[in-house]
Amino acid sequence: MEALSQIYDLYSEALYRYAYRQTGDQSQAEDCVAETFNRFLNALKNGKGPHEHLKAYLYRIAHNWITDQFRRGGAPELPLEEDFAADKSENPERQVFEIIESERLRRMIALLTPDQRQVILLKYVEGWNSREIAEAIKKPLSAVKSLQHRGLQALNRMITNVESKHE
Repeated sequence: MEALSQIYDLYSEALYRYAYRQTGDQSQAEDCVAETFNRFLNALKNGKGPHEHLKAYLYRIAHNWITDQFRRGGAPELPLEEDFAADKSENPERQVFEIIESERLRRMIALLTPDQRQVILLKYVEGWNSREIAEAIKKPLSAVKSLQHRGLQALNRMITNVESKHE
């Protein structure tokens, strides 16, 4: 039981942040963490579960739960988060600019395919390397790199389109 408590303490906060970034809803993020650990415990009770790569296993459960939620209700509107806001010591104009840019980027990320969005968030927000992502989403490393490449290309096209409209 102590080991399960340690696993929860080690991963629950990061899983919550991941789920919140994906869903944009505190309640859904909390539900995702609870359901992730519920499914994990059920797998252990049934003699299943991960033999290695526990972190990847838990994120895969969370991703599957989030994907199920999207299927039921579509992709959410992602909210502005305080931790993405500019440093408080900067001037107000700079803070507003960075908040607007962060919100625009979040909206663009929400337009990516679910797999592209997951890879981009795990890579650039959570700081995972490509091999860890491949383990988490059970795809070959080449597929992860391809999803990352296509996701970044799509974001680049969206940014270019927005910039060309403002010229």
